[in-house]
Parts: sequence; structure tokens; C-alpha cells
Amino acid sequence: MKNLFLILLLTISYSAFSQSPEKLWYNQPAQHFEETLVLGNGTAGASVFGGVESDKIFLNDITLWSGGPVDPYMNPEAYKNIPAIREALANEDYQLADQLQKKVQGKFSESYAPLGNMYLHFPHSGEAKNYYRELDISQAVSKVTYEIDGVKYTREYFLSNPDKVFVIKLIAGEKGKLDFELKFDSQLKYKITTAGNELKASGFVPVKALPNYVGNQKDAVVFDETKGTRFASFFTIKNSGGEVAKTDSSLVVKDATEAVVLVSIATSFNGFDKDPATQGKDYLGIAENQLKNASSKSFEALKKAHIADYQHFYKRVELNLGTTTAPNLPTDERLKRYAEGKEDKNLEILYFQYGRYLLIASSRTPGVPANLQGLWNPYMRPPWSSNYTININAEENYWGAETTNLSEMHNSLLTFVNNLSKTGEVTAKTFLGVQKGWAACHNSDIWAMSNPVGNFGNGDPVWANWYMGGTWLSTHIWEHYIFTQNKEWLKNEGYPVLKGAAEFCLGWLVEDKNGNLITSPSTSPENNYVTDKGYRGATLYGGTADLAMIRACFENTIDAAKALNTDAALVKELETALARLYPFKVGKNGNLQEWYHDWEDADPKHRHQSHLFGLHPGHQITPLKTPELAAACRKTLEIKGDETTGWSKGWRINLWARLLDGNRAYKMIRELLRYVEPDGMRKTNYGGGGGTYPNLFDAHPPFQIDGNFGGSAAFAEMLVQSSENEITLMPALPDAWQEGSVKGLCARGGFEVSMEWKDGKITKASILSKAGNPCKVIYAGKTYDLKIGKGKSAEVKL
Repeated sequence: MKNLFLILLLTISYSAFSQSPEKLWYNQPAQHFEETLVLGNGTAGASVFGGVESDKIFLNDITLWSGGPVDPYMNPEAYKNIPAIREALANEDYQLADQLQKKVQGKFSESYAPLGNMYLHFPHSGEAKNYYRELDISQAVSKVTYEIDGVKYTREYFLSNPDKVFVIKLIAGEKGKLDFELKFDSQLKYKITTAGNELKASGFVPVKALPNYVGNQKDAVVFDETKGTRFASFFTIKNSGGEVAKTDSSLVVKDATEAVVLVSIATSFNGFDKDPATQGKDYLGIAENQLKNASSKSFEALKKAHIADYQHFYKRVELNLGTTTAPNLPTDERLKRYAEGKEDKNLEILYFQYGRYLLIASSRTPGVPANLQGLWNPYMRPPWSSNYTININAEENYWGAETTNLSEMHNSLLTFVNNLSKTGEVTAKTFLGVQKGWAACHNSDIWAMSNPVGNFGNGDPVWANWYMGGTWLSTHIWEHYIFTQNKEWLKNEGYPVLKGAAEFCLGWLVEDKNGNLITSPSTSPENNYVTDKGYRGATLYGGTADLAMIRACFENTIDAAKALNTDAALVKELETALARLYPFKVGKNGNLQEWYHDWEDADPKHRHQSHLFGLHPGHQITPLKTPELAAACRKTLEIKGDETTGWSKGWRINLWARLLDGNRAYKMIRELLRYVEPDGMRKTNYGGGGGTYPNLFDAHPPFQIDGNFGGSAAFAEMLVQSSENEITLMPALPDAWQEGSVKGLCARGGFEVSMEWKDGKITKASILSKAGNPCKVIYAGKTYDLKIGKGKSAEVKL
């Protein structure tokens, strides 16, 4: 009897104090987008509000964008302005250089569109009790339950990749008590037809949708029924008991006990270079076939296939951070409590795994990577067009793809970069006057737009005229190879694109007065300098960020060429140029200089820290190999402080981890998980205010998903760091994580790492070799050389 009492006491204690590290849950429906529970199969997305009387669900498809294939020749003689800009810079006339830069601009990117909204209206008459809403990220399944007049109602939602459908199961706890109406609407041009138990919606997107930041201009959104991507959203209901009736615009279920709603989504997008109106896919046929195939299967079969597919990726990594005493609270209340400085290790694990969940959910479409909002967007003109901002944000989305064992998700970005290199060859020639290689700039979109933006002279060069987007993106090619060791992929797909980026950089570099190679013109993403004469500007020569990215691109291309035993002459040219690049400089304040000269920053606490690229995500600066430069990076971060936007906080956690400062990295994790009230597209805060919304979406604010991905990647960076030749265990373990375990993190060279620790020290560590390469492990200042066969594991004898 005593033992039974003890078991009961422990069970009560566990339920009262233990929080699942794999569930988001709430005791009320969502009122705002940033409270919804989001689902995705890598292409289609759903944001579920979970309402009682009416359940609104935002629907998205990651291939549904305004516009069509870009004309890369939009400003064919822009390159003729480059010599005049270089002359102005040589004369130190920075104001003139800024003015001339505006002549080297093209169109804005296109905008990611919302597909539409589905509604489930319930004619409930009583008050709902015991409401509960959850997202189980271990299965990628959401659930809603509540009771009305003694009847329990349950809804279960998931978005299947194997069967390409959104599935909702509705259950009433008593026979014949399930009644609801299914409806659809959209901000796009659309029509609806109904027949039997099916509702079919189809329509098309705008041919133009200007960025939200240009204001409410006339014709900001333009539709043309002969142009643009088409979409289909087909719905069917399989009911148990009762009947399904139809109206002209809805399906109505009456007196049922259970029902399954299937939603099939498709678009006519057929590639970045195909007109979606005239060369598009048979979106209607695809949607119809997906619905027909899924309808032939039971709910249980659909769910089983969905979970098996999802867990194939998700279950690769496990993280435990030790004992927690955090109480069992809804996720929004947990965030508020955590913001008070209280312990909640399982919330930290949840945030880490949620980043992995979001990447699986939003990045399984070739050539179409996760955008600024992943794939979840309810706005016609979303923040920054929900595009690909490639001066940090698109890259940050994929920092955890390799390290957290989701390499397949990286493919969406890598194939997009290949597309970008095609239009980028024209951009390099017509905008920048470089005849070999390819370039991309600040923004892009599904059409692989690569030109400098600004709307042909209306953009501020501080953001519009940055030319290193392709250079930065190309480094993901080598990262993918060095993790996977897939030499065939490198040879056939990766290396030609990487080589093209390096060739552009060779053609873009010029000499400074001392014979160093620099870029001219140059900008440092979205930041301004103040010269010694007091001029505040953007355009300069030899920006530190440019040169750090070029270093990485050259080093990666050299290593790739040697791995493939090719292009010996190019390797020699790159090695010569690499040695001549203007070096990193430490400024008078002990900081790493952002500018060629030791100028002041217009905003010393600016959200961008692009000049620290060499520390992270690059590998040129490390505390052990370049201690002076690492100290300068630390000083830069100290000057900037910790208050910044959400995505910037995510980057700074990684930077502090690379500086081997686990406690400062952990402080920034707590900053990133600061609760932010949901309120839709509120005024953007560029100076700070970053944190986390109730559904764990990152707050720039507004919502921007890169902070989720950067923050999740930072957990891995704190626990395992690697170069091409060595793996460092526990490089930045904070005092708050004194015990724990991790399984399945990936390291460069083709390795997986698992380890356990207690009292801040590793008690067990093992390495799985995927490629059979030699393995050097570093822990607590000691080096361990391992020889592990391909596909074998070995314990590190600490």
C-alpha cells in the first residue's frame, strides 16, 4: 500500500511539474496569427486557430507567388555606371558614390501570396468547457478538444507529405452530435464550385504585388486573369453517420458522429523560368488526383504514413537538458514565466526541436526554400514581401540544416541557388560589368531574381546596392558537401555553381592604393558609416563583410576543386588572389572594423553584424587560431549589446558560441525567448524588441522565421563545433546545462555525435562515421584521434 501511494505521489508530482519538451499547448483558441498552430508538409501549410464556434485555418502553398519569370536584362546598361562610382570612391567622394549607385538598380522582388482561408463553422449553443489545444511536434499532429452540454468534441489535424493532403478528423462524443459547415474564401481572385461532398476552389495570384514598405501606392496589387500562377484548393468530406449537403459555396454536415475533411492543394508553378499561365503544371488535375488517391485510404492509414515519413527526419536528434522543476503550464504562460528568469529546461528543448520541426514542415520543395515567413503567410503584401532576403535571412534559415541532421531539407536552398546562378550570370554582366561567373544581390524570389533592387533608382543604396548575395549563398554548397561527403553531388551539381560565384568575385575585385584586392563599390548590409569628415553614407570600398565572404568563397572553391582534382589553373589564381585580399583590421575601440577605414558606425548597436561573418557562419576567425581578431569580434558584440531584433539575436547566440562563451550565448537564448504580445503586422521595430510569440514564432517584430532557425542552430553550435578536420565537444556549455544528453548532431567530415554529461563534464561520447574519414576529437583541451570504419560507431575514451 505504501508503494502504491508513492507511485501515485510521483505520478501527481510529474504531471504537476513536468512539461513535455515536444508539445505546444494552450487552454484557449488563437485570436491572432502568432497564436496559431502551424502545420506543413514542405510545400503546403496550414495555420490553425482552433476556434469553438468557428475554426479559421489559413492555407498556403510555398510555390504561390505573384509575378512570373524575371527579365534579367531589365537594366542592360547599368554596368556603365560602375567606373564612375569607382572613380568617385577613389576621390573619396562618398556622397557622389551613393548617388550614382542608384543608377545600378532594378525591380523589386515579387511577393509570396496567401492562398486562402478555410472555415469550419459549428452551430454550438452552449458554453465550451475544458478547452485544450496542442501541437505535438514529435508527430506533427495538432489537436483540439472541448466539451459543450456534456458532449466532448475532438479535432485532429495533420499535413501529409506522402499523400499531399491536409487531413482533419472531427469527432463528437455522442452519436449524431457533429454538425458543421465548411467554407473557403481568399484575397486572391477565385471561384468556387460544389458537387456532392466536394468543394472546389480555384483562382490566380496578382501579376504584381509591391513590397509593404513602399506604402499604399496606386496599383500596388495588380491582377491579370491571363497571367500569373494558378491555384486549386479542393475539399472533400467523408462522414460517419448523418449526411453531407451542399450550397453554392459550402459543404454542410448534419447529424454525423465522425467526419474526415481532406484538402488537396496544387499550383501551376512549373519552375523559375516557366510562365505559370502558359507553361504551367496541370494544377487542377494534380489537385484532383491527390484528393482521389487520399480519399481511397482510411484516416488511420493516412496518419500512419504521415507520422512515419515525418519521424524519419525528426527522430534523428534527441536532446535532454536534465531535471526541470518548471510547472505544467500552457506554452504562452511558460514563455511569460521564463521571461522572469525562471528555469524551464524543457521549454528550451522545445524551442530547439520546434526549429527542426519548422524546417521539415517548410523546406521539402526543390528550388523553393523556406522564405522569410517559412511558408505561413496570411497577408497579400506580407512583411518584406515574405521573400528571400539573402543578405542574412535566407542563409540563417538553413544554419541548422546540416548540424541538426536535416540535410535533405537543405536541398530546397541548394537547388534554388542553382536557379539563381542562371539569372545571376546576366546580372553580373549587365549590372556589374563582370563577364564571368554569376552574382546575386539583396533580395530574391521564387523566380530567382538576382538584380539589385530599389525600383530603378528609388532605393537607398544602404540596402538596395549590395552585391554579395551569391557569394554568401555559395558557401552553403561546400557546407553541404563537407557534411555529407557526397562527391558525385559536388561534381555534378554543387561545384559548377560554386565555381561561378568565385569567378564573379575574381572579376569584381580591384586594387587599392597599396595593391590589396578589395571590392568597389561596396556596402555593409543595411548599415551606414560616418566618415572622419562627418558624412553619413553607405557606399565605400573594401567593406569587411564583402571580403570575409569572398575569402570563404575562394577557400571553398579551392578545396572543392582539389577534392575533385580539377581546375588547377583556377586554383592557383584563387590562391594568389586570396593572399592579396585586404586583411581584417582592429579598430581604435578594439572592435573589428566594419569599414575599410576606422570610421564610426552611424548606429553602433545596429542589428546587422555582417562584418563578423568570418567568425560565424564563416571559419576564418577563431579564439584559438586568431585570438586577436576573436577578441575584436567580442568587443564588437559588447558594443552592440544584447537588445536587437529576433533574427539578430539568433545570430548573436551563434557568434557567442563560436567565441566559446556558453554563458553569454545562454543569456541570449533567454533574450530570444522573451515573450512578445501577438498583434499581427504591427509597426516594424528595427532597433530591438525581438523575442518569441505565443506559438513560438520568432518576433523581429513582426513575425520572421529566421530567428527560429538561427536560434535552434545555436543550440547545436553550443554543444558541438567542427571544422573539416576536427570535432570539438562541448565548446560552449553554459552553467545552466549542468547535466544532459544529446544524440544525432552532425559534424563536418561526415560524422554524427552523441554524448552524455553530468556536472558540466562529459561522461560518455560516441562518434558515428558515415564516410570512414579520419576523426580528430577535441574536448577540454585534449585531442583524441579515432579511426572509424564507414557506417561504424566508436566511443571516445575520455
